Amino acid sequence: MASSNAPRRERATSIRLDAIDRHIIKILQSSSKITNAALSETVGISAPSTLERVRKLEHAGVITGYVALIDPAALNRSIMAIVQVSLNSHSNAALEKSKNFLASFDEVVACWHTAGDEDFMLKVLVGDMAAYEKFICNKLSTVPAIGKIRTAFVLTTVKETTQIPLDITAGEATPHTVRRPHKN
Repeated sequence: MASSNAPRRERATSIRLDAIDRHIIKILQSSSKITNAALSETVGISAPSTLERVRKLEHAGVITGYVALIDPAALNRSIMAIVQVSLNSHSNAALEKSKNFLASFDEVVACWHTAGDEDFMLKVLVGDMAAYEKFICNKLSTVPAIGKIRTAFVLTTVKETTQIPLDITAGEATPHTVRRPHKN
């Protein structure tokens, strides 16, 4: 389909997804480079109707973009770490400053603000242990509110997917309604 990112919408959007919409989404999640003609043939509707549905899904913010998935080892990023970060201050200012710092580090490919014992969970990719040490010493430990850092190194990836599971039962009578929350 499209090679560029779909436009993001910053307002609440409701859209009713029927079985065909869910089938389109499932196919695009596994092969976003599929042509509109091949997609329409697979889902069993005309090419113009398929394109209209894809555009509706993009406009509503259900489809937020298209990307190429890269093997980190191919780019010398074979060390993956899951890093747990606890803050020593939980003021709004400290949280926001920490979020901004963490999001700015190139080694951090995913960052989640979490509830529980840790405040943040990070997915970090580096080339080797020396690069990880440099990341910890020169970047992560310089974030002012960080109190504790714990690291688990990934030995083997058993499963990693970007696909969200969908029920695409052909005879399903009740369409799903997707509500996209308003972003501040």
